[in-house]
Amino acid sequence: MNNTPVSLISVPEGYADWLMELKSRIHSAQQRATQAVNRELVLLYWQIGRDILARQAEQGWGAKVIERLAHDLRTAFPDMQGFSPRNLKYMRAFAEAWPDAQFVQEVLAQLPWYHQLALLDKLDTPESRRWYAAKAIEHNWSRNILVMQIETRLLERQGKTVNNFEQRLPAPQSDLARESLKDPYRFDFLGLSDEAQEREIENALVKHVTEFLLELGAGFAFVGRQVLLDVGGDEFFIDLLFYHLKLRCYVVIELKSGKFKPEHLGQLGFYLTAVDTQVKSEHDNPTIGLLLCKSKNKVVAEYALRDNAQPLGIAEYKLLESLPESLQTSLPSIEQIERELEGGR
Repeated sequence: MNNTPVSLISVPEGYADWLMELKSRIHSAQQRATQAVNRELVLLYWQIGRDILARQAEQGWGAKVIERLAHDLRTAFPDMQGFSPRNLKYMRAFAEAWPDAQFVQEVLAQLPWYHQLALLDKLDTPESRRWYAAKAIEHNWSRNILVMQIETRLLERQGKTVNNFEQRLPAPQSDLARESLKDPYRFDFLGLSDEAQEREIENALVKHVTEFLLELGAGFAFVGRQVLLDVGGDEFFIDLLFYHLKLRCYVVIELKSGKFKPEHLGQLGFYLTAVDTQVKSEHDNPTIGLLLCKSKNKVVAEYALRDNAQPLGIAEYKLLESLPESLQTSLPSIEQIERELEGGR
């Protein structure tokens, strides 16, 4: 019997690559199995809900039949969860909200059941439910992220920046750039008040870069903060620099703690020129600038952008305004933020 520890057994050439491939295949198989089970469960729940609706409508069954059905199904399937009266009522609501069987099979079956409940509980119109369902599938959102995006009103904010992308970028890049930005940006997760200054906000955003990237949206990759640009021997520092993987371009973000002023675009435009000259490669698209300010006059912003030759967007940011109560308990306190900032100095 060979008692040699497994860790000391020599492996043949190519074993490591083969093992990595096997792990990937096993992981993919597990994902497909989970997705298949979820799909069948969602379709089953939709069919049960449809049957309840039909029998109540055609045969006049009252609400108490759901209590009886829950009891009988749990008796018949004691090891199977999901047959509570509450969940059966959700099945009925699910079928009532989505009468199109084809849409349920082709789209909604890609989302777990608890995502479906969030769409039902948090949204009132089929249009908004379809939009958030599509985004959840596209970006693989967890249920908590889906709820957060709904409660922070992503649909109303998406693509709402004042910008000149249509005039300064070719299609379809201009459309993608517009849809990649939003207005206002919600920085509630920072725990900072409206009196916070630019550098304080910038520090906190970098400390909480995961939440910041989530708020920016899919495609943004963090490059750095206070990025040094040496122009003719003079030093300049970009507040925040990102790269957008879908747009294939750098995105310069500048923070202003006050109201938007047209002269802010001069500084931002200078940074775009420097990045295009010193950082951008020949394979990258033109750099985009995003100015984030506490407030703006939309007409003034539109005037300021009208004759500007560079692709720029202007949006507001919000700190601790109208935060949904369900999110407040998970936010860091101001004291925690201050401790983090002090520790980073």
